[in-house]
Amino acid sequence: MMFIGRRVKLGKHVFVGANSIILGNTSIGDNTKVFPLVVIGFPVRRKLTALKGEDPNYELLDGVSDGVVIGRECVIRSLTIIYERTELGDRVQTGHNVLIREEVRIGNDVIVGSGTIIDGYVTIGSNVRIESGVYLPPKTVVEDNVFLGPKATVTNDKYPASKRLVGVVIRRSAVIGANATLIAGVEIGENAVVAAGAVVTKDVPKDTVVAGVPAKPIMSREEYERKKREYELAK
Repeated sequence: MMFIGRRVKLGKHVFVGANSIILGNTSIGDNTKVFPLVVIGFPVRRKLTALKGEDPNYELLDGVSDGVVIGRECVIRSLTIIYERTELGDRVQTGHNVLIREEVRIGNDVIVGSGTIIDGYVTIGSNVRIESGVYLPPKTVVEDNVFLGPKATVTNDKYPASKRLVGVVIRRSAVIGANATLIAGVEIGENAVVAAGAVVTKDVPKDTVVAGVPAKPIMSREEYERKKREYELAK
């Protein structure tokens, strides 16, 4: 059963698929497509806990949700769940089984791959590509034009389980390879590259390529781009 809350504002030519649930003061921009089995505006834990003894039906959840802002020409694929107080820019696309928790800000022209978890209180710039299975915890900052490879993992706790959380910052145009792990508190510099499978325990300078466990510099971004061009031409 589809449910669209009484305060929801839909732009022109918005498509909402079967069995999707849109809650709270949600706003969805023109020409956005919401495919079946999507939940938008799911309430935060505190609000659910406050519903003691009450049946959490859609009307009740709709009443407590602050909603979500979704821009124009977005594509929200099936089984995506977006919590309240999150904002997506224009032309954002999610794959299947994506979880975006509360207080997330995503810019324009961003792709979020299937199975990715953006675990709340995360800022993502524009023109970012997030491949499948990526994990971004609270306090993560991802600037514009960043690429995150499949199953890249960011952490925010150096000594789990600690009460102190420290965010990771990924600067503009950085590349994070598949299965790389970024340890809490590190900064990946502008145009830096982290190779697949690397474990980054220290800051990575701008225009530097690192690899290994722990990650160490192996070349410059300039040399990386030269090798990339040679690879692309070798057909």
